[in-house]
Amino acid sequence: MDTENCFHCGIEINKNEEILYDEKIFCCKGCKTVYEIFNQYELTCYYDFQSAPGATPQDIQGKYDYLDNEEIVTKLLDFEENGTHIVSLYIPHIHCSSCIWILENLQKLQPGISTSQVNFPEKKVRVTYSPALTSLKEIVYLLSAIGYEPYISLENFDEGKKQVDRSLIYKIGVAFFCFGNIMLLSFPEYFEVEEFWINQYRGFFRWLVFGLSLPTFLYSASGYYVSAWKSIRSKLFNIDIPIALGIVVMFIRSTVDIIFGYGQGFFDSMAGLIFFMLLGKLFQQKTYDFLSFERDYKSYFPIAITKILPNGQEEAVQVYDIEKGDRLLIRNQELVPVDGILISEKAAIDYSFVTGEAVQIEKKSGDKIFAGGKQMGTIIEMEVLFSVSQSYLTQLWSNDVFQKRVEQQHKSITDRISRYFTPALLVLAFISFSFWIFIDVTTAFNVFTAILIVACPCALALTAPFTLGNVLRILGNRKIYFKNALVIEQLAKVDTLVFDKTGTITTNKKTAITYEGDSLNEFELKVLKNALRGSNHPLSRRLYEFIPHQDKMVTTDFQEIIGKGIEALVDGQLIKLGSSQFLKTMTENTHKKTKVHVEINGVYKGSYVFNNQYRKGLEALFERLSKTYHLVVLSGDNDGERSILEKMVPAGTTLVFNQKPEQKLQYIAQMQLEGKNVMMVGDGLNDAGALAQSNVGISISENVNVFSPACDGIMDATQFEKIHFLLRYSKNAMNTIYMSFGLSLLYNLVGLSFAVTGALDPIVAAIIMPLSTITIVSFVTIATNIFARVK
Repeated sequence: MDTENCFHCGIEINKNEEILYDEKIFCCKGCKTVYEIFNQYELTCYYDFQSAPGATPQDIQGKYDYLDNEEIVTKLLDFEENGTHIVSLYIPHIHCSSCIWILENLQKLQPGISTSQVNFPEKKVRVTYSPALTSLKEIVYLLSAIGYEPYISLENFDEGKKQVDRSLIYKIGVAFFCFGNIMLLSFPEYFEVEEFWINQYRGFFRWLVFGLSLPTFLYSASGYYVSAWKSIRSKLFNIDIPIALGIVVMFIRSTVDIIFGYGQGFFDSMAGLIFFMLLGKLFQQKTYDFLSFERDYKSYFPIAITKILPNGQEEAVQVYDIEKGDRLLIRNQELVPVDGILISEKAAIDYSFVTGEAVQIEKKSGDKIFAGGKQMGTIIEMEVLFSVSQSYLTQLWSNDVFQKRVEQQHKSITDRISRYFTPALLVLAFISFSFWIFIDVTTAFNVFTAILIVACPCALALTAPFTLGNVLRILGNRKIYFKNALVIEQLAKVDTLVFDKTGTITTNKKTAITYEGDSLNEFELKVLKNALRGSNHPLSRRLYEFIPHQDKMVTTDFQEIIGKGIEALVDGQLIKLGSSQFLKTMTENTHKKTKVHVEINGVYKGSYVFNNQYRKGLEALFERLSKTYHLVVLSGDNDGERSILEKMVPAGTTLVFNQKPEQKLQYIAQMQLEGKNVMMVGDGLNDAGALAQSNVGISISENVNVFSPACDGIMDATQFEKIHFLLRYSKNAMNTIYMSFGLSLLYNLVGLSFAVTGALDPIVAAIIMPLSTITIVSFVTIATNIFARVK
């Protein structure tokens, strides 16, 4: 019977059942419709990524009518605001690059969808859409129409309920059962025992062994066949191709041996091979799960938030201590850590963390505000609705919208090795087989199979993510928090360090503050402290702590101009605080010192003078760093402390003062044009532009509750002296990766040298393969921990 393959989904169809359209063959109207949709929106390059990548769409009319219920939709949404909804949908059919491409171009198929991002390992797509233009129901029907029907179950969205895939455990269990029984039945053949029952029923036992091998061959090893087939269809070569080929060759050869009475074959080796390879895969999976657990629950940054106690006192607490019903105080530029109800009269929330767009949304008392929003303007109070896992906040911080597009050297090395590894391995296996087939047939098959197994580069693929993941864990325990592992690689390339002054190389906690000017009465101090209450600038926080406790007052208007100062309306009094340039009415500025000037109702009162205390160990740190890096101090303050700094920092350190935030950004951009790799260390507020522009941006914070998407990492202020360690450790981490690459390749070369000479049985190769992975993981774990102890 003549058959053809469907252009869209690839299944075989009879000639008399095919549907012709646009000179292409389809198996059904559904596949034809999907092609028409892609063709209409000029998205047919979907088929360029892979031949027949699609799935046949199913008839689901009426299946998702429950999505018309707003209460159900609200439970499914990750984020819900008037103009923006965000939902994460599980798509079981995601399997290749063409799936990713089409799912990340949904905005071309459906008006109202702004962005869609695919999480390939979790098979999820995160869709941001406008509810005014489309609905979740329409999006689900669109996905179903193009062959990517989502799996939706409200149980999956309940906290603590997660789907667990136990298929690998089942496959290992079946393989172990069959391997054990095949070995027992094969013992008489091993020892060549000549007994009546064995001789009489030898054929029966051999066919029984054949029957026991079938579940292992067809079920336990099925993942390797599927992966190899998809790789071949994609015209790519992954490592599962030689593994699948080796298993098939062993099975066919063993079956031939039994049919023609040549012997018992290699079913015991084949079953053992599959069992040990699956064990290795389980070990690798558990390794990734361990890293994921460490990242999600231990290595995230400890956001502190201000909790209002029942007696009205304010207390800084960790976000994981927040419970439903707690009352929180959110200052200007602070992140809203949990979902809650706004208590204050009004608020302006910036959801750029969630949506990628810095648009302020006005909220009124009683409105719901979502975790991930950033408060802009005057202080607000809110009541907590739900406690939140901090891994969600880490996910927002690591949003792809804010990632810097840089080349990953270790990943490109792994990709290059993988690209040529499988073809070279197949050539070597066939050459060796051709050589041995004329000497000894059994040895030829053993050599062929052993080569395909022993050279599996699982350890090679695991070395980089495990090394960097372990480094993230170690740094997290030392209160140094990175967005992702890529930051470590970028740190290793840094050659220039730029430091902000205020709040970065100066400490917030040991600063002597004095007041110069007209004395302030009790009411003016009360107004002043309440104006400072809403700011998160380092000088504001220090001054707020310095002024004695005052009763709370209503702040009706608040504006903080970054790099300049604060303007607030407190109890009808207009307060201006900040630099001399910001207060145009001030009459004197005789001292070149760090000052915060005060103006009340247009009348200049005086200034608070900050005699900065530099961080402990600053001189020793700069001395060590100057031997390897070019150092720059880039400050927004005046140059009143130039002479002090010149005595503290090494000769050759560049000191630049009176820099506005945009000038800091331009300064770093100019250095990058000169070919420098720049790490910026700042306070995360005034330095947001410079942090974003730099190759690596690190925010130093006394109280890690203010951060922006701009920074790549957050360092607790107590760890400031560890910057030299951090830079050296990042280089050692990359060296560890390259050493483990070399160790893995050396293992492969040694294993192959034994395999091509016929001195390595397939079963031994299968045992050695997971051992190599354990060796690499042990090596990088020990190495990264040893490097972490180096002072």
